[in-house]
Amino acid sequence: MRVVSGREMRRLEMVAVKELGISVRDLMERAGRAVADSATEMLTGGEVVVICGKGNNGGDGFVASRFLCERGLWVKVFTLSPEKDLSSAAADAFKALKDLPLDCRSLTSENLEDFRAALQGTNLVIDAIFGIGFEGATKGLVAEVIKEMNLVSCPVLSVDVPSGLEANTGSVQGACIKADRTVTFICPKVGLVIYPGADFVGELEVAGLGVPEGLIERASDVSLSSPDEVRTFLPTREVDVHKKACGRVLVVAGSIGMTGAASLTSLAALRSGAGLVTLGIPGSLNSILEEKVTEVMTVPLPETASGSLSLEALDPIEELIPSFDVLALGPGLSREAETVSLVLKLVESVCLPLVLDADGLNALMGKVDILSKRSYPTVITPHPGELAGLFGITAGEVQLDRLQFTRRAAKEWDVVIVLKGARSIVGSSQELVVNTTGNPGMATAGTGDVLTGLIAGLLSQGVEPFKAAVLGTYLHGLAGDIAAQELTEYCLIAGDLLNCLPMAFKKLMAETGS
Repeated sequence: MRVVSGREMRRLEMVAVKELGISVRDLMERAGRAVADSATEMLTGGEVVVICGKGNNGGDGFVASRFLCERGLWVKVFTLSPEKDLSSAAADAFKALKDLPLDCRSLTSENLEDFRAALQGTNLVIDAIFGIGFEGATKGLVAEVIKEMNLVSCPVLSVDVPSGLEANTGSVQGACIKADRTVTFICPKVGLVIYPGADFVGELEVAGLGVPEGLIERASDVSLSSPDEVRTFLPTREVDVHKKACGRVLVVAGSIGMTGAASLTSLAALRSGAGLVTLGIPGSLNSILEEKVTEVMTVPLPETASGSLSLEALDPIEELIPSFDVLALGPGLSREAETVSLVLKLVESVCLPLVLDADGLNALMGKVDILSKRSYPTVITPHPGELAGLFGITAGEVQLDRLQFTRRAAKEWDVVIVLKGARSIVGSSQELVVNTTGNPGMATAGTGDVLTGLIAGLLSQGVEPFKAAVLGTYLHGLAGDIAAQELTEYCLIAGDLLNCLPMAFKKLMAETGS
């Protein structure tokens, strides 16, 4: 399913008007009916309060009010702007209410108490204040009205976007409606699926309004991951296949105190279906890892005095490279100067697809341009702080527009990127996918290492880099959801993802009849 920004939605509406002959008023009529249908579903009768702004979002609210009134419900409509300030289409929708038996009045600071009283006696509140054009923070009377609406005990239904939420980014800078359900039109908006905005949406309902999928596909390069599409990325294997043909992964990871990162990455690569995984680690850690990862082969490599990989490990790693299909580099390597030099040389020289994470990314700070010089595919899996470091900005700036920074990284550095976090984003130079699996319990040490190994393992089996990242991220989150359901989000640890990956694969396959 495609996801659009507010700006893209406006362009899509203009295309629909031009190519399909649908007028703005037709779209508003369809939108208002969809809101009324959803409201009717949420109610068994009683009273509805509708609060409308001056734009087309308010117009949708007026149309919904008309339908609800015609269905026999008692509707109270409050407007935040005088009739003369309404948009053209909204003004027409407002005029259609004048001969109906409903209560319609302007809302000002002087009669705010009447609004509070109406909220106390209603069975449903419909929020039609701001739509996709809203940016910044709500202020004054509007902010006060939103705060009052958030105090009601009855359900709140938002029209297109909860008022106070930025459709382009998901940013919430002031008072914002906390909806129980949001009916959005044609396709989801970015702000509805990216946090923090996604936390204000409640149940998301999409009303297509008769706009064909072909137009929507042309409108945006962003989509939501879905099992129906992700399942098509699963690798297949022949009946007579052998282990080397199932994918060979070389993992270079670990240092003193960081053996867990190395083991989680390599075991996740195996759990992905890779036939052979070898782990290169500092020599003094070899005996420890041989016990931790029974099914993984280990290679002891030259190390520094502090127990991290030394630059002398370059030659033995390069000798191993021709025997593998992909290199996973970075988890737990440390930021030791000599180790950083080793990482930089490997990124520049390795003639294999590369999955780069953690200290592999930290080593590139100030030198990230070497990524664009690689001639083999590269997948990077940063959290917001790591991506911010590569751009030389703050994590807060990345979080304000996660989609845009993901897109920028993919294009500038010619990589596939997974920007981790709530609703991880997978990006290439061509498209972005917002992941729909995962939960807060996954915010625990080591889960990123599992993702690195999982993507590397899928790559080794011949899955294209972008598809491997989308599939790996989806399965990673799905395993987390299964683990949280069994263990709670509080008790979930990274090793639980490894244990639940088989169930995640099985669930994805079962959902598609595979």
